[in-house]
Amino acid sequence: MGALPVFRWRLAPDGYATRRQLRARGLRPGGQGVAAELQRPRRRRPPLVAYLYRVDLAKPVRPMTPGRWAALAKANRARRLCPACRRDAGYVIPASLGMCTPCAFPEPSPALRSA
Repeated sequence: MGALPVFRWRLAPDGYATRRQLRARGLRPGGQGVAAELQRPRRRRPPLVAYLYRVDLAKPVRPMTPGRWAALAKANRARRLCPACRRDAGYVIPASLGMCTPCAFPEPSPALRSA
């Protein structure tokens, strides 16, 4: 097997697409290997690389089943549950805090505010 063809940024021929471009068309790589590379040169650093797949070999995205929808809902619910107070925060808890904002930044008690 030879080396992959390399194209300059924004100069890839028709028939190739990145994973995101395939997904926007309702497709997935479908087990095919990387067909080519896009390289965007940068100063004093290695180039940015994007992998390209052949559109004609891509397969349709698999539809979401009720079981997958349920698993996704369960995972998102777990991301909203505060580990400190065990309440649903109503938003995805930031990884930087690790807990909901009321637990991360508690209000000082009224006795301490007047002092």
